[in-house]
Amino acid sequence: MASIVAFAGSNSSSSINFSLVKHTVSLIQGQDIELMNMASTTFPMYGEDREEQLGFPEALVKLQKKIENADALILSVNEHNGGPSAYFKNLLDWLSRSNKKYLENTKVFLMSTSPGQRGAMSAHEYVKNTLPRFKGEVIASFILPSFHTNFKEGEGIIEPQLKEAHSNALNSFISEL
Repeated sequence: MASIVAFAGSNSSSSINFSLVKHTVSLIQGQDIELMNMASTTFPMYGEDREEQLGFPEALVKLQKKIENADALILSVNEHNGGPSAYFKNLLDWLSRSNKKYLENTKVFLMSTSPGQRGAMSAHEYVKNTLPRFKGEVIASFILPSFHTNFKEGEGIIEPQLKEAHSNALNSFISEL
């Protein structure tokens, strides 16, 4: 049984990326999964002076330990203005400061979604290219375009081809654990 940490790179209380993560973990059986809602977790904006004077925020230290102790990570990232949200980019900055290899030996299922037709593709690609710098291995990825058209709460992904693509990506990820 693998230990999996699952969360969205969004701190919005109505995060569609968190909805996608919740749906995804509901499809997994036989694994130890910790689903984290980041809406109530805040981090100060990263700055060298802040780090030097006050150290690492307690919430960050707890999250980093969970990630470092997990075998795998399920992550869905949102997009603001063509890149990852400031919240998620800030989280990456903090995590990388305390341990450059915080994802070592961690397999990642990377997803993204947005209301638009590109499904947060730019943020997805940014994160997909960034995680290996911290020793994470992106095993599978999935992009869900037009969230409000293709996803229904309680049912999940409703468009057949996208549902199949998600299932294939998830099965590929699970088979690597």
